[in-house]
Amino acid sequence: MAKSKNHTNHNQNKKAHRNGIKKPTSHRARSMKGVDLKFRRNARYALAGSRQARAEQKASA
Repeated sequence: MAKSKNHTNHNQNKKAHRNGIKKPTSHRARSMKGVDLKFRRNARYALAGSRQARAEQKASA
């Protein structure tokens, strides 16, 4: 009597791609908890500047 099949990967790749293989979603706002004060203050100013730059770029396009 022939041995029964233990494992197959047949069709799994096609099934995975039917709905698309998606990257895990990234959460935009990271927690600043545990980050030193000097860096946190600088990050706040940097974020404001990048928002302003993005707005200007959007307006010019």
